Parts: sequence; structure tokens; C-alpha cells
Amino acid sequence: MTNKLASPVFILLFGLAITQTVGCTTFKNSSAVVAQTSPKPAPQVIVQPGEVRALLGKLDTIPVFNSNSPEWIKSEGILLSTFPVNGKKVPAAHLNFPFQGRFDLFAHHYTHTPKDLQTLYMGVILHNPSKKPVTIDILQAASYLMQDAPFVTLQPYLENNDGKVYSGPGARAVSDVLRGVRQADFPAKLVIPSGGSRMLLNHSIPVRNLAKPVNGRSSFMRLRSSDKVYAASMAMFAKKNADGSDRAPTLSEWQGLLNNGSFAGPRDKTPTQPNATSGSLIYGRVAGVSQGSQWQANLVDNPKAKYLTIPERGKGISYALDTLRGGRLGTEQIQTAKMLVRYPDTAYEAHGNYGVEYNLSLPLNNNTNQPQKVTVTLETPLKEDKLSQGGVRFRKPSLDFPFFRGTVRLRYVDDQGKQKTRYVHLWHRTGQVLEPLVQFVLPPVSQRKVQVDVIYPPDSTPPQVLTVRTL
Repeated sequence: MTNKLASPVFILLFGLAITQTVGCTTFKNSSAVVAQTSPKPAPQVIVQPGEVRALLGKLDTIPVFNSNSPEWIKSEGILLSTFPVNGKKVPAAHLNFPFQGRFDLFAHHYTHTPKDLQTLYMGVILHNPSKKPVTIDILQAASYLMQDAPFVTLQPYLENNDGKVYSGPGARAVSDVLRGVRQADFPAKLVIPSGGSRMLLNHSIPVRNLAKPVNGRSSFMRLRSSDKVYAASMAMFAKKNADGSDRAPTLSEWQGLLNNGSFAGPRDKTPTQPNATSGSLIYGRVAGVSQGSQWQANLVDNPKAKYLTIPERGKGISYALDTLRGGRLGTEQIQTAKMLVRYPDTAYEAHGNYGVEYNLSLPLNNNTNQPQKVTVTLETPLKEDKLSQGGVRFRKPSLDFPFFRGTVRLRYVDDQGKQKTRYVHLWHRTGQVLEPLVQFVLPPVSQRKVQVDVIYPPDSTPPQVLTVRTL
């Protein structure tokens, strides 16, 4: 993909239906009459007045097993292996990176019209190389099929305190983890004996009997290991029972693929090198270990300040979120997680920061002698690297593509003095002008804290901004 992270799932399911109407032709008594449609008015570009700031804070150093290439799987094989190369038939498929302590796991893959509509299985295997058992604490974990969390068009804001609102499997999985959920089919602990291996994930991606033979699975987990372990994600088609029915591959079959198999295919587009200065910008898909699970930021006037002074009436202060090469919104900041190890034909950085949790604290301060009406909004402006018109830009009507689909958590004290915790599902098109997420009145010379937390949802497209406005 070039110059933006857009989901191939969205392009497949929706993009092919987008056409440009230039006119219509009607026929009467064999005489063609051409009726030209009226030209559409030019879209209104809206430049938001105010300042765009880089995000304070930084990513932590927790490693993330990041399996997202190839995104579309046609042939079985190894997706990502951090195993050592010894004893492996294809050494290039193994990155030799052990995990120990806290680490995250993200795996996000799809399949489309496999041969004979075979069921594809996603497997994640963990191996203990030490001479004593290793315990894996599964702190939170969620895995969803696209058929269980389809891509649907929703309202820009829907209250989601019960977790039943979603658009896409990745957004649903990270929303569960944001709430602290561990699905019932994942144990609290997984004990791996000395020199042994265990399956952390062995889940199907079926397409047979679906209206369209397209499906995918998105899995997200927070883990803690008592000692070193190696991990690998793989794709394998279902094995057959004696009666011809499908069954899941066994541990030994997964180990055979790990030791003797090669890369799953087809491979995604090769990314643009970071030092390239011309041509199309291809981010590529991620397959490797990225560094950074969480970004904590106390958004204040300066690093030594206690508060964020609200802007003048009619203006805003926007903090850029999930900035990346080609999309820094004038901040000169790239928030993209670095890759500790990666395959040569995959992304140089974890563009999009899928699965990274942003914890954004806004200690707002009204230093005036008048009450001020303040709003907080997470929004998706038109993507720019440098701001061409002095501020982030929106448009009416917005572009049709949904660039953010996911749930945010809001914690604040409302105007009645009540502590609120809300989960809100956002479904935003790029450049869309939105109503605020939170709105309240700050009394004269007073402070109020707003906390915004989001795990950046897969199949969304950065960058976004978190904006404080004084109306």
C-alpha cells in the first residue's frame, strides 16, 4: 500500500463498490437521450485554528511479538519465528529472539478463497529452552474471527460500556484487552516443561459456508514469562480425520512445520527504505519484534508544568497521535515503534502501532476569571507531514474511507461532580468534522483532569489528534 495504512479487508469488501458517476443514459423509442448529472459542489476544507503539538512521553521498552505479514495467506508456512536457527531447514525464517518477563503478542491475518475452501489454522507455539519449567502468565487475551466481528458501518460515537459494539476483529480484540479481559479459552497460566513446547493458540479461520469465502483472525495478548521462551506464529490448513472431517493440527505437526517449513505466502509488498527521498512511500506489513507496548503521556504546558492551560476561546490545542513517516502533522515527531528484529522484506518500523496502548492524561487548567466551556475530541484530520495551511485540516463532506474504528476509555468528573468512566466506540472517516467526545464547563480559576486511554486498533489508519478546545 502506498502512503497510507489502509486495510486490504476494507478495500476488498467496500473499495470495489466505489465508482465515479459521470452521467446516465436512458433510451426511449430507440432514441438515446443523455442526462448529465449536476456537478457536485467542491468539498469545503476546514482548517482548525490552534496549535498542533508533539506528544509528550515515550514508548516503553516492552517487546511485542508482531505478526501481520503476510496479511493475506494463501499458502501455509511460517509467519513469524523468533526461534534460533539451529535444526531449522530454512534458517532465514527464524530471528533468534528470546522473550523473558513482560511481552505482548499481536497476530492479525486473513484468508480468501483457499483451494477447496480449506479451513486455515493459526498456530502460536512457545518453546522453553531452559533446564527447568517456565510459567507463562496470560494476563489478558482475546482472539476473534472476522465473521464474529465483521466490518460494519456505525455511527461516529456509540457508548460501549458492555463491549458489544465493534467493527472488525482487531478492534474487538484490543477493546477486550483494554477492559482487562482474558477470554475463557485461554488459561491464566501455561506451564512449559524443560526443553518442551506448548501451543498458545491453535484456532481456525474457516471460510466454508460463509456468504463470501473471506475470513480472518486477530489475536492480542499480554503475557509474562518466568524465564526465556521462543515464539512462532504459523499457518496450516486443517488436517483430516478418518471420516473426512477437519481437525486442528497437533503440537507435533506444528513443530514439524516450524522445523522443516518455509515462509507462508504470498509475500506482501517490499517496503520503501527509510532513507528514500523519492518515489511512492510503501510502509509494508510488520513481521518481527517491535519495541514498545504502552505510551504514557501527561499532557501539560511544558515538561515542568503541572497543568495544561486551556486555549483561548475559539481555538484548540491538538496533540498528534500515532505519527509516522509521511504523517507527522507538522510535529517532526515519529511515534512508530522500532523493530528489534524483522524479516528483510517486511516493514522497517511498526507503522500504525497496532496494539500499542496510549494513556493520555489532560490536567486542564482554567486560569481565567470566567467559566469556560471546554471539549475534548479524538479525531482524524486529513493526513499531512507538514501542515500546508497552518493547522490540521478537515473537510465537508468527509472522505468515505473509515480511518479509525475502535473503543476509547474516558475517565473524568462531570459538571455534577460525579466520577465518570465511559467506553465509547468511534467510527470515523478521514477528515470528518465531529461532535466532541467530552464537554463540560470549567469554573473560573479551576482544574479538572480528563484521562483518555486507547489501544490503537488494527485496521485503523494513522495519524489522529487529541484536541482540547475552548468554545
